[in-house]
Amino acid sequence: MTADQLVDRLRSSLGEKAVVTDPDILNSHRNDHAAFCTAGTPLLLARPASTAEVSEVLRAAGDAGVPVVTQGARTGLSGAANAIDGCVLLSTSRLNQILEIDVEDQVAVVQPGVINAELSRAVLAKGLFYPPDPSSWEMSTIGGNIATNAGGLCCVKYGVTGDFVRGLEVVLASGEVVRTGRRTAKGVAGYDLTRLIVGSEGTLGVVTEATLTLRPEPEAALTAAATFTSAEQGLAAAAAIMASGLRPSLLEFLDGPTARAIQNYRDMGLPSNVGSLLIAQSDRGPRAADDVAEMARICTEAGAIEVAEASDAEESRMLLEARRLVNPALEPLGATLVDDVAVPRKRLVDLLDGITAIATKYDVQIFCPGHVGDGNMHPTVIFDRDNPAAEERALQAFGAVMELGLSLGGTITGEHGIGKLKRQWLEQELGPVSLTLHRRLKAAFDPTNLLNPDKLLLPH
Repeated sequence: MTADQLVDRLRSSLGEKAVVTDPDILNSHRNDHAAFCTAGTPLLLARPASTAEVSEVLRAAGDAGVPVVTQGARTGLSGAANAIDGCVLLSTSRLNQILEIDVEDQVAVVQPGVINAELSRAVLAKGLFYPPDPSSWEMSTIGGNIATNAGGLCCVKYGVTGDFVRGLEVVLASGEVVRTGRRTAKGVAGYDLTRLIVGSEGTLGVVTEATLTLRPEPEAALTAAATFTSAEQGLAAAAAIMASGLRPSLLEFLDGPTARAIQNYRDMGLPSNVGSLLIAQSDRGPRAADDVAEMARICTEAGAIEVAEASDAEESRMLLEARRLVNPALEPLGATLVDDVAVPRKRLVDLLDGITAIATKYDVQIFCPGHVGDGNMHPTVIFDRDNPAAEERALQAFGAVMELGLSLGGTITGEHGIGKLKRQWLEQELGPVSLTLHRRLKAAFDPTNLLNPDKLLLPH
């Protein structure tokens, strides 16, 4: 089948408007938000509106021997949604329905194109709660969150996307449809294919429906923010909070350079000598005030120079504003390379010390915000994009941070995924036996290697 025949077949089965070949539109869909990941020129963009149409796209592409790259909102940071030359881009944007919200069983059944925040608001209206909250939640889709097993600010208490996925409907490379998992709260029959699909970045199949666990609506939350003169003090306070028996619903860390960048961007009342900022939250309603007071006490004992405790939701929102300003504050400083390493909490001081050494070695700036409660940090390398030498040093520093994370018993990604950006380090993390198993699993699901073939695993 020629490329023109593939286009004609898909237009016949999906409709003219669902198959796009306009070069300008294709160019705008070539890549996600990851910097420095190459993207090819796709053959077409398909926008199926049903599982049957997704199945037809995969069957047609398979008959033509054309690779398929599935895309959601393209908010990813690893290049997993980037196009390959001559590929079919399969957009899930029209698969955007919340099919069911079951209050009794506390589950939601949704299509992959549903926006995270829209689902969260819909279930909240029924007194329920969908915890996964990546920072892109107002744009990112449930399908994309599942593809990368996305995290967010609430992970420290509630976990990541995969912890809330009970079952999936998936279209395989052959066009066959399989259902994994189940709707019930318990069930251990067979291999856990649901967990295998979650985080697979579109390399094993196309998710067309997800059954998600919901929680009761959380109680009112309150927040505390503490400033320290050193990163070590802030990390020590975070460790003490986690060891105290308290379970904050949010525990975020900003190192000194990041906190000062935010203060320069917008006056948040942070002192000029701030060495770190710790933001903690409790969502235990009437008990939240006591929790926040205890976390504030722990921070004071750890050497905080100032601790602010919110007395209501509006004050909590204001205290959280500093964390939400990280990206706007760093963007004016230069091009950014956002890393995503996670290490055991007891190694966080070593991670920060190592990052400081890496910044000195490669003569770059590295800012380090992160989800300190679960050890997932986002070292961000800033450099002048117009300076090739600076860009090369930044790329070397980026890799050195991942090497550091692995050396500390950690992982190269806590929530952003592998995509194209981190494939070479994945092999180092997995080891040869696990890598072989990964490749065998990929071949079992996708024997002709047409689903996102240049992502996650390096070719061999």
